[in-house]
Amino acid sequence: MGENMLEVEIAGIKMKTPVIAASGTFGFGLEYTDFIDLNKIGAISVKGTTLKPRAGNSGCRIAETPAGMLNSIGLENPGAEHFLAVTLPKLAAYNVPVIVNISGSTVEEYGELAAMLDVPGVAALEVNISCPNVKHGGLVFGTDCNSAASVTRQIKKSTKKPVIVKLSPNVTDIATMAKAVEEAGADAISLINTLLGMAIDIKSWRPVLGNTVGGLSGPCVKPVAVRMTWQVASAVQVPVIGMGGIMTGQDAIEFLLAGACAVMVGTANFVNPRAMETVAAEIKEYLLARGLKHVSELVGQVRV
Repeated sequence: MGENMLEVEIAGIKMKTPVIAASGTFGFGLEYTDFIDLNKIGAISVKGTTLKPRAGNSGCRIAETPAGMLNSIGLENPGAEHFLAVTLPKLAAYNVPVIVNISGSTVEEYGELAAMLDVPGVAALEVNISCPNVKHGGLVFGTDCNSAASVTRQIKKSTKKPVIVKLSPNVTDIATMAKAVEEAGADAISLINTLLGMAIDIKSWRPVLGNTVGGLSGPCVKPVAVRMTWQVASAVQVPVIGMGGIMTGQDAIEFLLAGACAVMVGTANFVNPRAMETVAAEIKEYLLARGLKHVSELVGQVRV
């Protein structure tokens, strides 16, 4: 008993455990190989990838907060061509699904990226819609149902890979946003992306981050993330991947009970590079202690 109790399949992606490396916190995975066996984790959602290389934001990019952190990296990455030519071949040495997190400034850019990444070795695309649409005055794709749906439809036209849409929590009605991308063809939904936050240096009276505001993550956001995961899982039929402040297996179990079929671990990787192994082991211990045979027996079982 226990050999396959953590194995899951989401949108055709087979994973050894339901614990996935969250984008932006695990690099491209290769940076962590001195600390963790990539073959033993569920999947890797690699650092946000754009059509062209990006230098990212200037000034301070990370600030610690009570029970969390703020980041304002600005999507620094070497671009899609470099990822395909250099990074992806190295990741092929590991038996782990590679999910590519993509970001764009226009609907067309998302489509072009999706087409470029429709190659062997890429298990799925995770679509970061927390990006400003330059054609519409900087309106963030993820805060407008029509924009989010347009991006999803364009990507679905451009790739045969499963499409996971990552939702922003900076909205009034997360369930409505989830239903919009589901209707547009999303194969799965992940949430939450970071909450918008700010820190001020009281000595200089200036923002701590060079970009003034940034994304808040870590244990401080978990109650919000669990609530939104439950709302979305209750509203859609496609699989939901939950994230936001998961530090332990017990945290992950909350998301599973709320309706997530899998979870992503992010900020915890900075504290403990082997966090994903720890989380998976603690989920298994919980299942065995409760006499459960498979992790799916937890999904959506919260007694409301």
